[in-house]
Amino acid sequence: MAITEPQPDDALADFSKRTIDIGGVSKTVYVGGSGPAVVLMPEMPGISPDVLRLARWIRDAAFTVYLPSLFGVDGAFPTAADGEKVVRRACVSAEFRAFAGGGTSPVTVWLRGLARTALAECGGPGVGAIGLCFTGNFALTMTLEPAVIAPVVNHPSLPLDDPAGLEIGDEDAAMVRERIDRDGLKVLAYRFDNDRWCTGQRFAAYRSLLGDAFDGRVIPGETANPAPPPFFRDVVGCPHSVVTAHLVDQHGHPTLRARDEILDFLAERLGRDPRKHEAH
Repeated sequence: MAITEPQPDDALADFSKRTIDIGGVSKTVYVGGSGPAVVLMPEMPGISPDVLRLARWIRDAAFTVYLPSLFGVDGAFPTAADGEKVVRRACVSAEFRAFAGGGTSPVTVWLRGLARTALAECGGPGVGAIGLCFTGNFALTMTLEPAVIAPVVNHPSLPLDDPAGLEIGDEDAAMVRERIDRDGLKVLAYRFDNDRWCTGQRFAAYRSLLGDAFDGRVIPGETANPAPPPFFRDVVGCPHSVVTAHLVDQHGHPTLRARDEILDFLAERLGRDPRKHEAH
């Protein structure tokens, strides 16, 4: 197995670091770009340089990206051991519901407020929401906020102990389905075919809930980056992060096509100024 050398951290110097208060709860949010807003939620174990690469791609496609800090060390590639500590803390945090039967994670209420703030600041028809791994399903739950019109669910890993489960309470699930049916929303989703954390059973559960509104796309695991950062190599242990840690930045590669499909989905749903896009 290829050994990944430690990689440098990212200083996030090209993003504005803000403290945004929603309902009396303040969190750090990194903001960059112009155009319609997209809330990009980090994957475990935090806002890594790979997550920031995706944020920059979104920003450079003429969107304003809002990247909230929810766990971990911002800008860091943690060791496997440090990443495991972040996961353990999140699993016992009152903000998250990591296991079956826990229902909807309370942090999604704050994230829906962030979407309202982003729409007020950026304008446009609505806001995109992209979840990754631990936050994957949050993009779906955020559609309970009318501002969110372009949800992207990437390799959702919760609940950790139920491969066929969805991290959402029954009442919220019914309201999400009603909202999606009423407004004709589509939910774009990605996973690798041999991902043990986001299984085919989970995608089947999404389709059962959402019907044809769920566009779940599956990529061959054999195409995943074979040398991801230590946490993904040693803890995740399988192809998982389609557009971040396991992405291969080569023209025509399936993971890079997934990134382009996500950007196209956002452009179609949110609209954008093509002159700004050409300027990047």
